Amino acid sequence: MQEFFNDYVQTLETYIMFRIKETVTKSAPELTAKGRKPIMLSMGAPTAMPPKFVIDTLKNALDKEGVHTYSTPKGEVYLREAIAKKMKNCFGVELSPVDEIFSLIGSKEGIANFIRAMINPITNKEEQDIIMVPDPGYASYKEMIKVSGGQAYSVPLKPENNFMPDMEEVFANLKKEGFNPNKVKALIINYPNNPLGACATKEYLESVVEFCKKHHILLISDAAYVDMYFHEDNKPVSILEIEGAKDIAVEFFSFSKPYAMTGWRIGWICGNKEAVKIFGKLKSTIDSGIFKPLQIAAAEILNSKEGDEYIKEANKTFKENQEIFVEGLKELGCKDFQIPQATFYLWLPIPKKYRASEEFTNELMQKSGVVAVPGDAFGDYGQGYFRVSIVCSKDELKEVIRRMKEDGFVWE
Repeated sequence: MQEFFNDYVQTLETYIMFRIKETVTKSAPELTAKGRKPIMLSMGAPTAMPPKFVIDTLKNALDKEGVHTYSTPKGEVYLREAIAKKMKNCFGVELSPVDEIFSLIGSKEGIANFIRAMINPITNKEEQDIIMVPDPGYASYKEMIKVSGGQAYSVPLKPENNFMPDMEEVFANLKKEGFNPNKVKALIINYPNNPLGACATKEYLESVVEFCKKHHILLISDAAYVDMYFHEDNKPVSILEIEGAKDIAVEFFSFSKPYAMTGWRIGWICGNKEAVKIFGKLKSTIDSGIFKPLQIAAAEILNSKEGDEYIKEANKTFKENQEIFVEGLKELGCKDFQIPQATFYLWLPIPKKYRASEEFTNELMQKSGVVAVPGDAFGDYGQGYFRVSIVCSKDELKEVIRRMKEDGFVWE
């Protein structure tokens, strides 16, 4: 059957989280039998229920007249107006619901289709369009680009550059390595970052906007974690807050992380109206929009007191979880890492006795039933690290530390 499918799809890797889940499912009976029932620190998603308010709103919406008919890929007017209000209230950003906002069946779908709309698919690597992506970064970016017929170029995020690389230096290196700078179509940024939890300063984002304007590169901001922060004085910034950003940038948002609505599959893109319009043409051939009751519920939660309180309480819980786990890691001798001020991730070095990230995470699962993600799953610059997600219960986090102590996982 392979001959029926294109070359790009045949070279794709199954998404790392699905591969991990399959492995855990196979190993679970044996691990449980020896008192090491799997504890998932790999999940990049909240495990709590969504706000009761949004669930009740959805239930009520199901009985409304006309909600079971087709919607529109762009999103119903009430959703786009609610998004515009949210962007104004949270970031001071003025957006037109008419032509600067477009709904998504989740931001993952949106980013994949936006990349598809940008790239001219070519098999000759020297002629392929290039999109610059964070490394370490969300594992799907590179695969999205590959399957669209382009190529990804890694932008190194390192502790020594505080995870905010000098883009002019990166661009100079791209040219030195023989890549055609005229083929660079876009730069993807992701702050707060998955898997690092790192944030960017407003000054840095200003420099990124300036860089993209100078080199005529479209700026794509993945803001999926922008609501998840621990201190008001470190509140993440929307790229659209930066003066002139709307001339060159679009930004993607999700309901999944702040409201634990991962299965609902709903988000939005906003920003440059010409980019949003062209993207909309592609979307009109692919889907017929989001189920209307989901849009009604999403529109209601966005600017509600209940939604704001839910996010505050969730962030408080994630911060408490972080403190518990960091304290436990220090007891194991793991001290040389940055503590994020946002997201529910920790980016940690593997113990020195291990040669590679996957070697460590495999042994951690097989011996202790603790499931983490090897750092190189997020890019070449992730080798030597691993990512944990602290969305499980406090008791489970304490159990992870207990098992690691008991099973000899220490940093020396």
